[in-house]
Amino acid sequence: MKKTIAIIGSGFSALAASCYLSQQGNKVTIYEKNETIGGRARQFKANGFTFDMGPSWYWMPDVFERFFQDFDKKTTDYYELIKLNPAYRVYFGVDDFISIYDNLEEIKTTFETIEKGSGHELETFINQAKSNYDIAIKDLVYRPGVSPLELITLETTKKLDQFFSTVSTDIRKKFKNERLIQILEFPVLFLGAKPTKTPSFYNFMNYADFGLGTWHPKTGMFDVVRGIEKLAIELGVKIETNSSIEKIIVENKTATAIVINGKTIQADIILSGADYHHTETLLDTEHRAYSEKYWESRVLAPSSLLFFVGFNKKMENISHHALFFDVDFNQHAADIYDEPKWPDAPLFYANFPSKTDHTAAPEGQESGFFLIPLAPGINDSEALREEYFEKIITRFEQLTKQEIKNNIIFKRSFCKNDFVTDYNAYKGNAYGMANTLLQTAFLRPKLKSKKVRNLYFTGQLTVPGPGVPPALISGKLVAELIQKSFRS
Repeated sequence: MKKTIAIIGSGFSALAASCYLSQQGNKVTIYEKNETIGGRARQFKANGFTFDMGPSWYWMPDVFERFFQDFDKKTTDYYELIKLNPAYRVYFGVDDFISIYDNLEEIKTTFETIEKGSGHELETFINQAKSNYDIAIKDLVYRPGVSPLELITLETTKKLDQFFSTVSTDIRKKFKNERLIQILEFPVLFLGAKPTKTPSFYNFMNYADFGLGTWHPKTGMFDVVRGIEKLAIELGVKIETNSSIEKIIVENKTATAIVINGKTIQADIILSGADYHHTETLLDTEHRAYSEKYWESRVLAPSSLLFFVGFNKKMENISHHALFFDVDFNQHAADIYDEPKWPDAPLFYANFPSKTDHTAAPEGQESGFFLIPLAPGINDSEALREEYFEKIITRFEQLTKQEIKNNIIFKRSFCKNDFVTDYNAYKGNAYGMANTLLQTAFLRPKLKSKKVRNLYFTGQLTVPGPGVPPALISGKLVAELIQKSFRS
């Protein structure tokens, strides 16, 4: 029987869920608090520049293909992809950077020139990572996190030891060069936790990196948002922006309606793709499944300080994606997770989409995106933002041997306070809840409310975890749970 479903938020997980739920024959409406859709993956334009506001790495292309195949579609029906070569560069000092190319053979050669024997070790390591990828991404992450038994398969029992070692430990057994170690530890940062706290099994992220490569949608990550939006509308989904949810109404322990701008909207099912913690604050206290003490005890993925910058000239000595690891990697990680504070010497990431996409900046100019990972809940002020912009731009000039400060013609920052204001993000987190051993699968907040019937959740604070591909999967998982509830 057709149900009326109200979805809160329009990020990747909510958009994905809307497609599946509408495909099932339901009447689905998305309510988005902001003026535009996409959640953290929004886009804005200014002074001729186009900026993606959040995700900028397109990894795991097979997950995107699998999503569209569920609707008898292909990614190419909605957007075009470009494989980046080099995928990215990692800068360690002046005239000291390593380029990661678009195929494993060239990456092995690069490793071998830096550490003798590491090319062979890398091949062995990536083969193991591929095995884990096939188990995790093709199977385990498509399970709803209802029971610990979901993790017990013939394949996972053979790899049990990898859940009790860490990515960092395993990498350091095989490689000695600190630069190579940092490159191999980098991908698990997308999971929101330190490599020293991430189970070895998660090395499947290295296969996502070196095995599947880094891609770029032709005119930016928002192409993917637009593509899924188009699919959703084709399936009959209705999307309403400027619709901030004020309350979720519960009657007899059953969610029955949402209040938007003072107006009550009835629904058979309410699904939140918004911040999980915030969504529960829309409920009366007795209906909340997780206490403030619970949320305080969680290991959150970082927040971020972002800068969107327009330059009146082209950049030199730089790739589309660039990581700046010229300072102490471990100290910055400690400043996020161990003793939260603003890092004295921050690592940072820079992205120049106009290197690949000529629509991202006016001719002869460059659009830049800079990111510094920060501890969630940290103090945020305009003065601190400017201090840290000066720090990273000065280092950027030194490491890439060019002057660019006087070529800045547009700049906008986005930090913890903005994550709270725009996304109601708990402690201003940027990536959700970290995927540590004790925050994996069934140990994460549930897709289905434990206290309120007909109330569901999706996104980065629930199953399976942070990242765009997991968000698409989360949308599918919750839609399947909702469909199952109709039959029971």
